[in-house]
Amino acid sequence: MLQRIQSFFLVLATVGIIMLFQFPIAIYTMPSLSGEGETTSELQLIGKDSRYADNNNDLTQITYIGQDIVHLKGVWVLGLVAALVGVIALVSIFLYKNRILQMRVVACGALLNIVYIFLIFFWAINGAGGNGGYLRVLQELHFTDQPINVDMLTPGTIIPIVTIVLLYLAQRAIKKDEMKVRAADRLR
Repeated sequence: MLQRIQSFFLVLATVGIIMLFQFPIAIYTMPSLSGEGETTSELQLIGKDSRYADNNNDLTQITYIGQDIVHLKGVWVLGLVAALVGVIALVSIFLYKNRILQMRVVACGALLNIVYIFLIFFWAINGAGGNGGYLRVLQELHFTDQPINVDMLTPGTIIPIVTIVLLYLAQRAIKKDEMKVRAADRLR
């Protein structure tokens, strides 16, 4: 039943999560190794294929730590949690016949979205992760102790916050529908 307002909110949340895979989560700006200008790097949910990209600033591929080449640990966790939020929002659209279950599923999606936001801000960006976070990786990659500026106002960090609001609005609309049905049952 796609004409209900909660279905509209859930579709918007699903589209938002799909868009999340296209935008960087954070953009890092640091002085270049030559001392002239600045270098930028991005944190993405899905790594770009460097064979087809003309400027490979993507941090999710491979970074150099010291003399070793390593893959960043845990990037797949961010993508997995984001994909789960999108799947939950999409599945809950089709649970319109069982509003109680639909409310529970939307609540689980909102909880996972909160976990995703927590992982972005505290684990991936601020350095609470297993390898010290992306700021430490960047400092070791560029052999610098200079401050690294992190641009957090990207669509990759704003979309999860908007998605949480959309899931909350869907939850409220589902609850309102359930209250209307219960009131109609009482009148009979």
